[in-house]
Amino acid sequence: MITVNADGKIMVRRCLVTLRPFRIFVLGIGFFTLCFLMTSLGGQFSAKRLGDSPFTIRTEVMGALESRGVLRRMSDMLEMLMKRMDILARLENSTDFHKGDEARFPMDRFQPAAGLMERIQAIAQNVSDIAIKVDQILRNSLLNAKGAEGRRDQCEVPRDPKYPDCAGKVEWMRARWTSDPCYAFFGVDGTECSFLIYLSEVEWFCPPLPWRNRTAAPPSPPPQPREQAAFRSDLAPLLELIGTGKESLSFMKKRIRHLAQQWLRAARRLEQKLKGRQRDQKQILIHIGFLTEESGDVFSPRVLKGGPLGEMVQWADILAALFLLGHSLRVTVSLKELQSHLGVPPGRGNCPLTSPLPFDLIYTDYHGLQQMKQHMGLSFKKYRCRVRVIDTFGTEPAYNHEEYATLRGYRTNWGYWNLQPTQFMTMFPHTPDNSFMGFVSEELNKTERQFIKSNKVSSMAVVYGKEASIWKVQGKEKFLAILNKYMEIHGTVYYETQRPPEVPAFVKNHGLLPQHEFQQLLRKAKLFIGFGFPYEGPAPLEAIANGCVFLQARFNPPHSSLNHEFFRGKPTSREVSSQHPYAEDFIGKPHVWTVDYNNSEEFEAAIKTIVRTQVDPYLPYEYTCEGMLERIHAYIQHQDFCTTLSPPLPPKAKSPAMQSPPSVLVLSPNATHLTWSPSASRDPRAWPPVDSLQVWVSEAWHSCTETCRRHGLVCEPTFFRFLNKKDVFLQLSITCDSTEYEMNHLYPAVAENVHECYLQKEPLLFSCAGYNTKYRRLCPCRDFRKGQVALCRDCL
Repeated sequence: MITVNADGKIMVRRCLVTLRPFRIFVLGIGFFTLCFLMTSLGGQFSAKRLGDSPFTIRTEVMGALESRGVLRRMSDMLEMLMKRMDILARLENSTDFHKGDEARFPMDRFQPAAGLMERIQAIAQNVSDIAIKVDQILRNSLLNAKGAEGRRDQCEVPRDPKYPDCAGKVEWMRARWTSDPCYAFFGVDGTECSFLIYLSEVEWFCPPLPWRNRTAAPPSPPPQPREQAAFRSDLAPLLELIGTGKESLSFMKKRIRHLAQQWLRAARRLEQKLKGRQRDQKQILIHIGFLTEESGDVFSPRVLKGGPLGEMVQWADILAALFLLGHSLRVTVSLKELQSHLGVPPGRGNCPLTSPLPFDLIYTDYHGLQQMKQHMGLSFKKYRCRVRVIDTFGTEPAYNHEEYATLRGYRTNWGYWNLQPTQFMTMFPHTPDNSFMGFVSEELNKTERQFIKSNKVSSMAVVYGKEASIWKVQGKEKFLAILNKYMEIHGTVYYETQRPPEVPAFVKNHGLLPQHEFQQLLRKAKLFIGFGFPYEGPAPLEAIANGCVFLQARFNPPHSSLNHEFFRGKPTSREVSSQHPYAEDFIGKPHVWTVDYNNSEEFEAAIKTIVRTQVDPYLPYEYTCEGMLERIHAYIQHQDFCTTLSPPLPPKAKSPAMQSPPSVLVLSPNATHLTWSPSASRDPRAWPPVDSLQVWVSEAWHSCTETCRRHGLVCEPTFFRFLNKKDVFLQLSITCDSTEYEMNHLYPAVAENVHECYLQKEPLLFSCAGYNTKYRRLCPCRDFRKGQVALCRDCL
């Protein structure tokens, strides 16, 4: 028998008084329970839709497991409430509390309490039954999914020697899978099995899991014939393709429009020259990285202020050439567009592309190359053979090979990409290690050439340099004073409100001129004079093409990354002997004069001679529209960095008694060098054709570039693989007491003083550049077309 004191009676009375709001609270719990139940069951059944992925099933099951726990807790809570109400009821029956207070608390006030208790008990029973049913549903769901996904938490890392990196990659995923949202995009959820699924099906570091339901893919249909490229006769669609919104783009479009007729005439001539040869149309992406906002786009604001325009000149010409050759182009100048065209998954760029790369070729620059690597994940390594890097000053192999550059001190901010060196395409033929892309200069017809010759002003000179900083060269007053004695000096220096203080008062400054007005100024002038900077721009070629003589300073000692700030950090050890080495080496006098500006007598003598000398407008063929079209066509048709060529087969031995097969090279009749053996087999895919090969031995102080040039040839790095053999030393009568394979950008070579021969261990380090007085190098040389140094005679 339970006894209750007065305080207990008061507490019971207060509980009964507050029964109505409590009833509302309990009904709210019941309503919430029903809503939650419907949501949970709906999610459970929706997880079984046919269109969902395995990862969706896992997510819904986990949510339902949590729902089951909530239902159990709610059931327990309702049962506890029912027990407490039962205690209150028993307390009520054990006293005469209600008898003395009938007037204040009628019995009918207590009748709903009993009914409410019955309802609470029923709800609790229903919730308990529902929890049991949900538990049964979940168990059946897990059993049904076990065939495909049931072992997701029981996966073990496979030990397959074909996949040695699998365990390490799984370990990395355990620790870092949340570092990039792209992993969750591909279904990674933190379980061991999701790691292995990703590493075997999205990436390729682990073997496929045998329990995965992977239906055999139907045999792929034979590839459809590629659409053939056809020369285009209208550049208007290209201008629309380039887009708007940047001063740089406007500049390039103006240039294309200005040269449109010359481009179209050149395309017709090349089409006739190729005589209907079949050409597959390439899908090409052009991503101009230095114009993106992420790279700073420092060029666009400077277009109208005399900033450097050489890169934009080159890009405009590349776009025109690729379009006229008939290829399908996409042009991007933003990172967002690049990601969209490539199929980059959402995240920070650690995952591969979502689909195969839709482009055969990608033309970009160093900024774009960095952006692609950052956002393509492992796909960058897979597809980098399709990339062509527009590289103004060139990248030598010693700087391109990451391990070698790090070990030997050649690492810079721009190198170590481990690309084939010929994937880098330069503005001028700096080194044959890279492909010479170039640009074009305006050609003159006969009428224009005659007009220029009759209207030249022999006493007029124009200074090369649109920025005031170029005029800060030390000692300029001395040689400008000499020049002013013989010629009227004109400048095109940008200024906003007043004359730049660096420009002497006797210089007639026109300010920054539009391109066509600058061309008119060059057509009148006799001399175009450089102060030593900018290096290797297009303006000197334009001046020479308009009948000017180009005068430039000789650098002594030559400028390089070792002694000049401008070249420091660039991926080249090239020594520049003048402001424009191409003009000095490939054009020369009478169009180009290179003198010591510090030698007043030499400088004044050159000025006097130039004033008296008559020169015709001159433009090298390789800088004409046809020359550039010819070059790019050959590159697209023949350069394939995604296919590894097999080594050539030697000629058949004449006698079975011969112990070693003969070489593919034979000694020339005068015994000075080696040539390709007429009887050796030739791979028709090899380009340039191997029969253009000649092997020469350098002097100790000469690079292969200089060695080949001295013999009227061009160094061809793709031929190094044919002479990287010990037998070649023997054929050249070079004594080798020892022969070793090492990584060195100067090999193959011989140290004659100790009779040690060295062969190249790393093909990416084959290099025409570089020399050491210790070595005489084996140099692969080839012939070249007149006016087209990038192509051999049979390369087109």
